[in-house]
Amino acid sequence: MSNPDEAALNALRHIGPDPANWVPAHDGIDHNVVVVGGGQTGRTFSFALRRAGIGGVSVIDAAPDEPHAGVWLTRARMQKLRTFKVLPGPELGVTALGFQAWYEARHGAAAFDAIDRIGRTDWADYLRWFQTFLDIPVRYNTRLVRVEPGSGHLRLHLEVNGEPRVETTRKLVFGNGVVGAGGPALPAVLTGLPKAFYAHTSEDIDFTSLAGKTVGVLGSGASAFDAAAVALEHGAGAVHLFVRRAQIASVPIARTRGYTGAYDNYRHLPDAVRWGQAIRYREAGSAPPVDAINRAIAHANFHIHLASEWSEARIEGGSVIATAAGGEHRFDFVIAGTGYFADPNGRPELADFADRIALWRDRYTPPAGLEDRFFGAHPYLGFAHEYVEREPGFAPFLKDIHVYNPQGFVSFGFPTGDVPSIKRDVPLITAQISRDLFLADFDDHAERLVGPMGPDFEPDLYAGSVWSPQRARASVGG
Repeated sequence: MSNPDEAALNALRHIGPDPANWVPAHDGIDHNVVVVGGGQTGRTFSFALRRAGIGGVSVIDAAPDEPHAGVWLTRARMQKLRTFKVLPGPELGVTALGFQAWYEARHGAAAFDAIDRIGRTDWADYLRWFQTFLDIPVRYNTRLVRVEPGSGHLRLHLEVNGEPRVETTRKLVFGNGVVGAGGPALPAVLTGLPKAFYAHTSEDIDFTSLAGKTVGVLGSGASAFDAAAVALEHGAGAVHLFVRRAQIASVPIARTRGYTGAYDNYRHLPDAVRWGQAIRYREAGSAPPVDAINRAIAHANFHIHLASEWSEARIEGGSVIATAAGGEHRFDFVIAGTGYFADPNGRPELADFADRIALWRDRYTPPAGLEDRFFGAHPYLGFAHEYVEREPGFAPFLKDIHVYNPQGFVSFGFPTGDVPSIKRDVPLITAQISRDLFLADFDDHAERLVGPMGPDFEPDLYAGSVWSPQRARASVGG
């Protein structure tokens, strides 16, 4: 039987061995780069930095083990990925390491042709193979608690297997997804309820406990429909989904991702254009995929309430009583599929200096009618996703913190950190890390570049072929 990974093995052989680490060691520095998040992002950055010749890279994740890292086997509840099946991903141009090659090696080309999009669990299996095949180490049970600026480095306060530890790094990459961007956006109408009566889609939800019960779902995006469908599949008596708008958004906001010129150069657009695009997204709403809608509406006990934003919620008789569109509704449990906020001030690990990070509200004043507090709280990121100082000169270390999560929405056009943004943003950030480390150590590199070098060979090797009159006469005489 042939080895299903033979093409991948040949691809690694063809691109050659990983370059040697060229980054000089520094006393008192534990790592050159620490990546927070061991899911698809951490594994991709590990591969990219390795191929750039940058050693001293550590990928950390608070999850206890590989299956719990990332979202695919935890908070993600879709049946299929939202993105095209042929979208470039962690393989970074080495196609034999990509999903299609992996899938076809195991199931055949016809099987790949037959799927319209990638199954969620198939993607999780692929990422596990990617990590194992490339021998990418991830330090699990390692939680970042606090980032403390140091002199030419960052001090990371960690909890490793529950024990406190401090490590140092020169560069830090946040690749920890939507939760790492800020936190769940919970409607105010729910915050006064006892926690036992509601959950956000970012949380672990015991759907088996909802069998036979009436469930309310707030939101009309993909996560709201996914949660509704899973509740129904686990036997919920009825699920009612409430939408603020008069209809469910159906505009493909992500069309810019298929417009390569705009997507690849988005960071160079004027602030007014980037802000306007974010507002357009907000006004149109986040459209769920058709299959997510079909999955829910296949159940006769699923009900959609349009133009029905909740105005009040209270506990009465052991149930949640909600008021929406002038009517009252009774639920045993409520799920908020209301997305996330992105704000460095909401991240406890950044508490030492979050107020020194430039936000969009610090850099851009929109015209009347286009103000937005949610977008104003997003960080105003540099070209390589690095934090920018609110006041120049007061926090120069911020350039060493790169943000590859949805905090980059306004700056880069989409909530970065997902599969579609890998092709554009991971090489961009990796190149900047390489450049910064190289220039910071240029004295060491300059010595290496101009220092004495031993010869590859001695002049005796070619002495017999050096032209001279005597050799010319001898040649004629011969």
